[in-house]
Amino acid sequence: MRPDSIGLACALLGAVGFSFKAILVKAAYRYGVDAETLLALRMLYSLPLFLLMGYTARNAAEPIAPADWRRLLLLGLLGYYGSSYLDFLGLRHISAALERLILFVYPTIVVLYAAWRARRPPARPTLFALLLCYLGVALVVTHDVRAGSGEVLLGGSLVFASAVCYATYLLGAAQLLTRLGSARVAAWATLVACAAALLQFTLLRPVGLALAQPWPVQALSAAMAVFSTVLPIWLVSEGIRRLGAAPTAMIGSLGPPITMLLAWGLLGEALGALQVLGAALVIVGVRLVAAGEA
Repeated sequence: MRPDSIGLACALLGAVGFSFKAILVKAAYRYGVDAETLLALRMLYSLPLFLLMGYTARNAAEPIAPADWRRLLLLGLLGYYGSSYLDFLGLRHISAALERLILFVYPTIVVLYAAWRARRPPARPTLFALLLCYLGVALVVTHDVRAGSGEVLLGGSLVFASAVCYATYLLGAAQLLTRLGSARVAAWATLVACAAALLQFTLLRPVGLALAQPWPVQALSAAMAVFSTVLPIWLVSEGIRRLGAAPTAMIGSLGPPITMLLAWGLLGEALGALQVLGAALVIVGVRLVAAGEA
């Protein structure tokens, strides 16, 4: 297999893995587990794998300075723990398809922050792309509200806050990623998130509650840790290394339609014309934003 074919496979499998996360969360919620317990189980099963990732990357040329550790601590709390917790809370109220679409707009948040920091509005083509993105989300929200699919505004707000946290993580991690490498930054920041999620669980719930969960919840949590957390992070990083950031991002835009189809086929979620049109607008808008910032 040629290197570019390997990179293509890595990027595609990474997009599929991330798309499965919402499906696994929604499936686990059917067994009555709460967000705090499910997040703790996901992080517990992820913990040894991220420890292994951090260990294998320990001999990188650039050492981790004390200031870097402080930034990794902050990024882990905000970008992985905060983002994941808000996302899990939001998924109790909205469909998996809407969740993936809202999360997918995080590049627009980065662009809006950059414009605010520069004290000048985005260029007109970028504004048009942003309009497409949020119009697409609005169409899917309208579909879900009409269908009575849970507390859409509450869940959508929580997931959007999750997207803001992740965008903030990307803004703060850019310099670290360049100097320390994606594997070390992802491993150590996620280990902080694992510790925070487990600490939250021990403060809010009896420790035995995690072990008392039925085997389907345990299996779904383990699958989420391996196939929708650790492996996709590594696969996308490998895709970027082999293909470059732009082609990998373009392949990643398959995430929302993949989630939409999985939710329709596996969870029985409705799939209507407004959802398809909304997803198309979001994907086109995000790709235009990415092209404008490249």
